Amino acid sequence: MSGQDAATATTALNTTVTAMAATDPEASEQQEPRGIGASVPAADTRAKTEGTFPYAADLWAEGLLWAAVLRSPHAHARILSIDTTAAAAMPGVRAVVTHADVPGATTHGRRIADRPVFAHDVVRHHGEPIAAVAADHPDTARLAAAAIAVEYELLDPVTDPEQSFGAPALHPDGNLIRHIPLRYGDPEVTGEVVVEGLYRIGRQDPAPIGAEAGLAVPRPDGGVELYTASTDPHSDRDLAAACFGLDPDRVRVVVTGVPGATADREDAAFQLPLGLLALRTGCPVKLVATREESFLGHTHRHPTLLRYRHHADAEGRLVKVEAQILMDAGAYADASAESLAAAVAFACGPYVVPHAFVEGWVVRTNNPPSGHVRGEGAMQVCAAYEGQMDKLAAALGLDGAELRLRNVLATGDLLPTGQTVTCPAPVAELLRAVRDFELPALPKDAPEDEWLLPGGPEGAGEPGAVRRGVGYGVGMVHMLGAEGTDEVSTATVKVVNGSATVICAAVDTGQGFATLARQIVQEVLGVDEVITAPVDTDQPPAGPSAHGRHTWVSGGAVERAAKMVRTQLLQPMAHKLGMSTELLQIQDGRITSYDGAFSTTVAEAMAGKELWATAQCRPHPTEPLDADGQGDAFVGLAFCAIRAVVDVDVELGSVRVVELAVAQDVGRVLNPRQLEARIEAGVTQGVGAALTENLRTVAGLVRHPDLTGYALPTALDAPAVRIVKLVEERDVVAPFGAKAASAVPVVTTPAAVASAVRAATGRPVNRLPIRPSAAVGAPNS
Repeated sequence: MSGQDAATATTALNTTVTAMAATDPEASEQQEPRGIGASVPAADTRAKTEGTFPYAADLWAEGLLWAAVLRSPHAHARILSIDTTAAAAMPGVRAVVTHADVPGATTHGRRIADRPVFAHDVVRHHGEPIAAVAADHPDTARLAAAAIAVEYELLDPVTDPEQSFGAPALHPDGNLIRHIPLRYGDPEVTGEVVVEGLYRIGRQDPAPIGAEAGLAVPRPDGGVELYTASTDPHSDRDLAAACFGLDPDRVRVVVTGVPGATADREDAAFQLPLGLLALRTGCPVKLVATREESFLGHTHRHPTLLRYRHHADAEGRLVKVEAQILMDAGAYADASAESLAAAVAFACGPYVVPHAFVEGWVVRTNNPPSGHVRGEGAMQVCAAYEGQMDKLAAALGLDGAELRLRNVLATGDLLPTGQTVTCPAPVAELLRAVRDFELPALPKDAPEDEWLLPGGPEGAGEPGAVRRGVGYGVGMVHMLGAEGTDEVSTATVKVVNGSATVICAAVDTGQGFATLARQIVQEVLGVDEVITAPVDTDQPPAGPSAHGRHTWVSGGAVERAAKMVRTQLLQPMAHKLGMSTELLQIQDGRITSYDGAFSTTVAEAMAGKELWATAQCRPHPTEPLDADGQGDAFVGLAFCAIRAVVDVDVELGSVRVVELAVAQDVGRVLNPRQLEARIEAGVTQGVGAALTENLRTVAGLVRHPDLTGYALPTALDAPAVRIVKLVEERDVVAPFGAKAASAVPVVTTPAAVASAVRAATGRPVNRLPIRPSAAVGAPNS
């Protein structure tokens, strides 16, 4: 393909993406209600329902080639040779690339650059990329990839993180990625009641709705454009540019539709081969991963081993918590250091603990790589410390909710990291709300045809073997980045003849940022028609889509820009009226003066005008944890309490989650319908982690990397979710006062379900997901 043809393809793709991603003006005019606090429909609803939403797997370009990646069938092996001769000679094959063809940095990583673009000396995990092929047909590409001959010398894999400490180095950087010792208080203090526990958390996969896909288009200037469902396009651009040996301004990342994201949506291992092949061939190259490749290629939740010892006085008040946390990073570091920091900092949960001593480690193994998954670090420790609270309650003869209430955090208390909780922390209010909510009817009180046995509608169990349990979980997460991360986002609001456009590189991964941006502009400027521009790296950075960042940081930037435009609009009017702009208000599409003497419509005031402003939002800084695990590491915190009701067949070990009552600290409700959907989705993901989701490995090899072997909860598995209370106590340092909504129910739900299964069976339940063998046996059996 010539440079002119590539430019034409690029222009056509840009036009297509822009047309698809922008909200239809007719749809905007019909949208009611509007503004902050209203249930405004999602900005992409019409495009998704009509099938015009621009997913990467749907993109096309003239002269398109198809890519395939050769992945390692081994968890640990030395590569003796790679022979691409047969593959390159196949008809239709246009290029084959290996590590020798990487012109720039040969390793990458968003946090630590320790992951090879292509393995070349040693393979460190099952599915690691070794080579990539571009061909004129997808089947040809796959056959050519399979024809690459790789000679391996098998090595013993290290799959037990406890053995990693004494094992030979799996990586030039060593096996230990990070160690955090947290020391808070007096180590000699003991309590009158002491309980211990050992807990294991499995490997949850983000399991995106659509597998990874992308399109790379070469540019006339020798650069490349990447069309992917990126959640952090500027980081992806910089990483790709370093590997391609190009300046960042010669690599452009265009964000396509994101088919759901509960983690880092696009792993660079999918993007980098695309760009290399496009640069090598001079043609657009497309890759659509199979479900197996998706499972093998992207990162997962860290499997974690946790040992706990809780000390309490005779009244049930916590005295000291001791814990050891060991996280399995898999082959490479990725977000492991940050995940460990969250796990150690939140190891005691949302409870007041005067003395805490926690040791945390995250190590490399030959297991699949771990990384950012919603609620990372916090979910694992929540399951453990809530298991400990159940043990304490049983030892003291107290109700589980009452024991928790005697220990909950409140605003002004200290975390074990020494940081003061300055944000609203209504933990007691949340817990009381779910405790006092009416319990669901027992099976004997409901019509027989409405009662499902834990095994399903045709469950093989007997009703006489079913036990009901009620349990509690209280969780917390941090918002935004931590430990000194520079959080900043930039947004531009432009209004032409009363129609507004928001330009911000914040990716809407399903959390609803595009809808929120529209609500903000409607609220501040009183306009009806608002669209959000498609995201690419030509815009200023907005950072990753994680930890509720875009509601806070990017939403704050949009609000500031919109207020600047508001001032530009009102200043001339205020000057003519001899008053300040503060004495003019915009409401219900009209501009009126404080005394009612002046009134006009927003549409009339904006007719013929072009106004725009750019603004940034940067929250207050944080600091890394020090050598004792102390420091103000977090910008803000969010809390949740959940009461779970389960039915357990104590003969078969099957579990049915009957109901989850949720009370959440949300700061402020910005979009009621969207918030409810986010909470319900988070709860459902938590149910999966509690009961079914575990990417199993044997000697480091992933077993059944597909959606038949990896059991996601379906609509039949989703319980009744009762949102019993949303506490709107605004965080004064956050724009709008709102808090992150979707991560904390994911963190809390598995702990609550495990607590309820303990109540039903009397068994310890110390492993997630809960195995049937852990649920077999009646109380006191």
